[in-house]
Amino acid sequence: MKLVDANVLLYAVNRDAPHHASARDWLDEALSGGARVAFCWVVLLAFLRLSTNERIFDQPLSASDAIAQAEDWLAQPAAVVVEPTARHLGVVQQLLAPLKTGGNLVNDAHLAALAVEHRCTVVSYDTDFLSFDGVKLETPTI
Repeated sequence: MKLVDANVLLYAVNRDAPHHASARDWLDEALSGGARVAFCWVVLLAFLRLSTNERIFDQPLSASDAIAQAEDWLAQPAAVVVEPTARHLGVVQQLLAPLKTGGNLVNDAHLAALAVEHRCTVVSYDTDFLSFDGVKLETPTI
């Protein structure tokens, strides 16, 4: 199963993004394939927050368009929403402890912990995921 990071979703809808084609193509292919594509709420909410922000995008999506896009992804047969398990905080701690930091890596550690708990590969353009032991990273390419 593949767990999608927010940057893949943002690049997939932003035609001006440097990785637009690879993100869009990867997401379209993954959602139409037989393997599961995992989403989590923190990533979907990050997509909504960032894609509708006029300080980030020259042409931001409206809130209703961003929500409709997220609903479309979730409606695909391959899509599943993953949730933290009861051991989630412990997994986050195990991932962060060797790095001796938290801060900006906390959200990445949360996503990485979900990947560990649900046996997913993280799909992202963010190489910070390589810092977490036992977490597999896939970067969409053309």
